[in-house]
Amino acid sequence: MTQTMNIRSGGRAARRAARAAPLAANLRPVRAGLSGGSYGPLSTLDMDRIHQAALDALEQIGLADAPPSGVAYMTQAGAILGDDGRLRFPRALIETTIARANRALTLHGRDPRHDLELSGTRVHYGTAGAAVHLVDATGRNYRECTVQDLHDAARITDVLDNIHFLQRPMVCRDIPDNLEMDLNTIYACCAGTTKHIGVSFTEPDFVKPGLEMLHMIAGGEDKWRARPFVSNSNCFVVPPMKFATESCLVMEECIRGGMPVLLLSAGQAGATAPAPIAGAIVQAVAECLAGLVYVNAVKPGHPAIFGTWPFVSDLRTGAMSGGSGEQALLTAGCAQMHRYYDLPGGAAAGIADAKLPDMQAGWEQAMSNVMAGMSGLNMVYEAAGMHASLLGFCLESLILGDDLIGQALRCVRGIEVTEDTVSLEVIRSTCLGGPGHYLGAPQTLSLMQTEYIYPALGDRSSPKEWEELGKPDLLAKATARKHEILSERAAARFAPDLDARIRGAFNIHLPA
Repeated sequence: MTQTMNIRSGGRAARRAARAAPLAANLRPVRAGLSGGSYGPLSTLDMDRIHQAALDALEQIGLADAPPSGVAYMTQAGAILGDDGRLRFPRALIETTIARANRALTLHGRDPRHDLELSGTRVHYGTAGAAVHLVDATGRNYRECTVQDLHDAARITDVLDNIHFLQRPMVCRDIPDNLEMDLNTIYACCAGTTKHIGVSFTEPDFVKPGLEMLHMIAGGEDKWRARPFVSNSNCFVVPPMKFATESCLVMEECIRGGMPVLLLSAGQAGATAPAPIAGAIVQAVAECLAGLVYVNAVKPGHPAIFGTWPFVSDLRTGAMSGGSGEQALLTAGCAQMHRYYDLPGGAAAGIADAKLPDMQAGWEQAMSNVMAGMSGLNMVYEAAGMHASLLGFCLESLILGDDLIGQALRCVRGIEVTEDTVSLEVIRSTCLGGPGHYLGAPQTLSLMQTEYIYPALGDRSSPKEWEELGKPDLLAKATARKHEILSERAAARFAPDLDARIRGAFNIHLPA
C-alpha cells in the first residue's frame, strides 16, 4: 500500500512539473497551420457538378459593372464583353487561370514567428467583420465601436495563442471621416499586434496614404514589399454576379502596392444568393473564379485568397443567420471547393446569432469552427468575438474564443495511429504485474502536454472544488483576463521616434 501511494504521489508531482514546463512551438498539441481535411459534406461528384455549374454561370451569365480598367484587364486576358455590358468568361480562360494560380502563399506577420503558410489543408483561425457595436458583456448592452475598442481587440489578439491573425473585426464609429477611419484602423491594428492583419479601404485614393503609413512601419517600401504584413479584405463583387466598381479599383491599387488580396464574395442564401446550399456555393465559386482572373490579369501570380463567404438567411424573416447549422455546412462545402481547386482559401465561421457570450453563442461558435477546421479551411475568418450575426463584437467573447478554438484545433489535428500510440506494450506492462492504471506511466507523462490541450478559462473542477473556489463564473473570468491584458504595455507598440513620425504625418486619434 505504501509503495502504491508513493507511485501515485510521484506521478502527481511529475504531472505538475510537466504542466509547468513550457513547450516548444512544434510540440504543442495545437498550433497554427495544423492540417484538416478529414471532413467533407460534398462527394467528388458533388464538387464536379458545382464546378461545372460555376463554369456555365461564368460563360453564359457573366458579371456586370466592372470598371473600365477591369474590363480592359480581363478582356485582354480572354474575357468577352457582351452588348449587355456583362463580362463573360470562357471555360478555357477559367481553367487556365486555375492551373496558373498560386497553390501556396505566405501571409506575413510583422513578427516572422506569426507568418501563416496557406496551402493544402493547413488551418488558421482569426477575426474579421465590420461590427458597428461593441458588446458590453457585463452590462448586457450594445454601444457603438471606437478606435480604442479596435486597438484593444488587437492587443488581446496579440497574446491569444489560438487566434492566429487579426482581420479588422469592427468599424471605428467615432471617426466620421472615411479616410481618417481607414488610416486609424491600420494604426490601431498594427500598434496592437504583430500578427498578420487584414483591413479594407473605403475609396481607391485612400490606398496610397495607407501604404505610406505601412512603409513607415515596415522601415521602407522595399521592406514592406518583401514582407507585406497587412492584406486587403476586398468585397470585389456585389452578389448576385456583379462587380463592386469602387472595390475593384481599390483592389487594383492594392495589387500595385504589393498588398495581398482577399477576394471576398459574401452573398446571402435566399436573398443575394440562391437558397439551396449548393446553389449558394456555385455562385460564390463563380464570383471568386472571376476575381481570380481579374487579379492575375492585373499582376500574374499576385497573392490572392479565394474568399467564398456566402452566408445563410433565416427564410422566415430574411435576416442573416450566421450561427446556423446551414452556415456551418455552407462554409465546410466552400472549404472543399478550395481543396478541389488546390487554392489558398478562406470563409466565415464562428459567428453567433446570440447577442451575448452565452450557451447559444457557445454551440453556434463551436459547431461551425470545428466543421470549418476539419474540412481544411486555410483561413477561418470571424472565428471569435462575433455576435448578433456580425453586428456586435465582444472582447470577452474573443478571449473565450481562444479556449473554444483550442478545442476545435484539437479536433482538426485528429487521432495519430502509430505503433507507439496503439499502446500494446504499455497495456501489457500495466496489466501484467504492473500497477493496474496508467496515471504514472512514462507514456502518460510524456503525452500530457503534447497530446492533450487544457482550457485556460474553462472550468473542469468538481462541484465541491468549484464551490470551494467561490463558484467562479466563466464570463467574470474572461472579463478579469481582459483587464489583465489591457493593463500591460502592448508588445506591438511602435518605438517612440517611429510613433512620432507617424503622428506627424497622419491624424492619429488614439492617445500617444
